[in-house]
Amino acid sequence: MQVEQLKPFIEFAINWYWIPLLLLYAGIISAILIENRNPTKTVAWILVIVFLPVVGMLLYYFFGQKFVKVKKIKRLNKQQAIRLEKKWKELDPIIESFIQDIHEDIGDLSKVFRLMKKERLSSPTLNNDVQLLLNGEEKFKYLLSDLEEAKHSIHMEYYIFELDKIGGQVLNILEQKANEGIKVRLIVDSFGSPDLVKYMRRKKKTKIDFHPFLPVTFTSLANSNYRNHRKVCVIDGRVGYVGGINISDKYINSDDSPPKMYWRDTSLRVRGLAINLLQISFWNSWNQTDGESFYLEDGYLQALQDNSEVKGLAGVGFVSSDPASIGPFNMEALLIAIGEASTKIQLCTPYYIPSEELERALIIAASSGVQVELMVPSTSDSFFVQHASFSFLKPLLERGVRVYLYNKGFLHAKTAVIDDKLSFVGTVNLDIRSFYINYEIAAVVSDHTFAKQLSQQFEIDKQDADLLTIRAWKSRPRWKRAADSVCRLMAPLL
Repeated sequence: MQVEQLKPFIEFAINWYWIPLLLLYAGIISAILIENRNPTKTVAWILVIVFLPVVGMLLYYFFGQKFVKVKKIKRLNKQQAIRLEKKWKELDPIIESFIQDIHEDIGDLSKVFRLMKKERLSSPTLNNDVQLLLNGEEKFKYLLSDLEEAKHSIHMEYYIFELDKIGGQVLNILEQKANEGIKVRLIVDSFGSPDLVKYMRRKKKTKIDFHPFLPVTFTSLANSNYRNHRKVCVIDGRVGYVGGINISDKYINSDDSPPKMYWRDTSLRVRGLAINLLQISFWNSWNQTDGESFYLEDGYLQALQDNSEVKGLAGVGFVSSDPASIGPFNMEALLIAIGEASTKIQLCTPYYIPSEELERALIIAASSGVQVELMVPSTSDSFFVQHASFSFLKPLLERGVRVYLYNKGFLHAKTAVIDDKLSFVGTVNLDIRSFYINYEIAAVVSDHTFAKQLSQQFEIDKQDADLLTIRAWKSRPRWKRAADSVCRLMAPLL
């Protein structure tokens, strides 16, 4: 075909290209509206698509859609719930007695445990031994020892598992234990641990039962928005770990290592009947991989009467959530605790991009006379998150919330202490992504001693932090405040 013959088509494309583009935009915006998601998030995505042509549509395709994957997760969640419902009904009287005992100890803060029971998230258990572990240097000392002593099974689920010094040590122990006949199951997030996923795929001979969670391929890039952010380990169904510390050298602050950013983080080591709940959480995650399912009754759970070796007094439950949860359970549990607080609330988070409900709850608590303290890092690992977070601090400062900027290093701990009675330690950031999009888990602990330890650590961390005032916030350079406002527009998408 001659160039002259193509001219009419070229002219038509130049003059009328906007028609198919307009139809494409209208279709995408209609799809967003039909999803009936949070209005703030809906408006945010529409603004991104309108003001960032093409780029906005690509961002929505890869990170904004509620894909079929979520429907599959909902179906799996329902199947899991059906399998466990009979056991729940058998245990209901025992669970109720546990909640009554916890209520006698901490009053209406026990409503958090009632949420767990009603939503079939977790059964609160009593007489658990809980141990606060600060930073990687404490956690890994205990973790390596517990892994070495494993006799029956090792279950690990981590967002980040690096092939560095500590990662190599853990992996070597897992290989050794698997070769001894101990069942080793390992889940890592494929987005957070790409190097380990590649390594395990190349490794021909291994007895570790390994599966990446939500594998990321070219055809599944759109599902990469949903990540397994949990850090869980259960050994022999008798000792477990949960918290913010991944398997990576960067979590270890060592005098022997080269100078690097100080990493402040928190994890929890637990023994007692609560391990059963952590085991069930892992079982739920495992059943969403390609791994062969296993029966919990095959030595993976402690019998109710088999708790003689544990001397602790803590009441422990776990709140887990995922993209297909019928509610943002981790946020709801925290909202209940904040609403029942009478004297003091202390929160640590690396990322503060709150939902409207959380922001309002903190403001109401502070306005009603509760001492509300929030600690965030003075410098984040993300420009957008840093400035978006700062935009949300102003309303808190204006209403009496005390905000501390941790400046010794990077604060990665995700903790809360309410009235020195109830504690949260987990993987949950105080941001929309953790509440609604990621797979997350938090341990909820009813124990005065543990709560006071966590509160004392908060006071220690305050010595390495600056108190932010509303005057200091307003005196920041104009460009920073402008960046705050712009990044805030992206907050529902971060």
